[in-house]
Amino acid sequence: MAILSSFAPLTILSLVLLVVGIIVSGVEARPRAFFVFGDSLVDNGNNNYLATTARADAPPYGIDYPPTHRPTGRFSNGYNIPDLISQRLGAESTLPYLSPELRGDKLLVGANFASAGIGILNDTGVQFVNVIRMYRQLEYFKEYQNRVSAIIGASEAKNLVKQALVLITVGGNDFVNNYFLVPNSARSQQYPLPAYVKYLISEYQKLLQRLYDLGARRVLVTGTGPLGCVPSELAQRGRNGQCAPELQQAAALFNPQLEQMLLQLNRKIATDVFIAANTGKAHNDFVTNPQQFGFVTSQVACCGQGPYNGIGLCTALSNLCSNREQYAFWDAFHPSEKANRLIVEEIMSGSKAYMNPMNLSTILALDAITT
Repeated sequence: MAILSSFAPLTILSLVLLVVGIIVSGVEARPRAFFVFGDSLVDNGNNNYLATTARADAPPYGIDYPPTHRPTGRFSNGYNIPDLISQRLGAESTLPYLSPELRGDKLLVGANFASAGIGILNDTGVQFVNVIRMYRQLEYFKEYQNRVSAIIGASEAKNLVKQALVLITVGGNDFVNNYFLVPNSARSQQYPLPAYVKYLISEYQKLLQRLYDLGARRVLVTGTGPLGCVPSELAQRGRNGQCAPELQQAAALFNPQLEQMLLQLNRKIATDVFIAANTGKAHNDFVTNPQQFGFVTSQVACCGQGPYNGIGLCTALSNLCSNREQYAFWDAFHPSEKANRLIVEEIMSGSKAYMNPMNLSTILALDAITT
């Protein structure tokens, strides 16, 4: 299925609203705030401020990031998914919560709490040592609200959070950097894979309930990508260019159960707070048929070394492709900016198969009417 969907009249209306991307409060208008939680797929640079190996603050990361073409801490050659959503909101990119620049009016834009290497579980990514685990990201969110309250008052701060858009992307590391990290890992000895997935879903639900309790009312929740098809897994677990079956099975179990859990939460709350973003399906589209989307390959990473450029880290000494537009993967794990753009197109305008119960264009159009 093509990433670019046909536009219904409501979507056309919403695209007009997106150009403005405003929330009106009295006589003052400003882009709605945006908050980001999760792992390296959405980290805007928090790990730059931490003593950890899970960092993207050295070249060639950021080679296409304007205007400096220098690394920012994003695990991308350029923009990541939060950047591209911010652009659709008509807003500047959110700053990392740990950035000293996040103060004053910058706080009203929102904040990015994500940290590379983390998972749903606290024991995921222990090898990265000093990262911001999910419970701590939520603690920072509460701290953020106190900081904003000191600027605009408690009532306005509560309203800012209520009207904000939230993105959370987490779960892939609980497989790649936990369950399947080493043979006979502690978690794999504790649970067979189906039971482990159910455990993850139950723990994730607690995190999302906490996010709701902290005031979030529009939350995009992404599933995992095609875990077994990333260059790292092709290099280490794949056979003859085939995706690693055990990781593909993990994603196939996790994503549908995540979507069902979100719909159950919405029924419990009696409103559509949580939106299931099937980014795994969008990603699978161009992994399965890269040429249809203008890619030369969806197997070989642009930056890396070894088979499929999937071994080790992307560094200044790595192989580096000259045309990033031709590669679905930037490094051994992360999509290229072009791939991120395709995923965000589906977030914005995808059908219910990609965005359940509605896409972001529809959400923003509805919110503009009801605000």
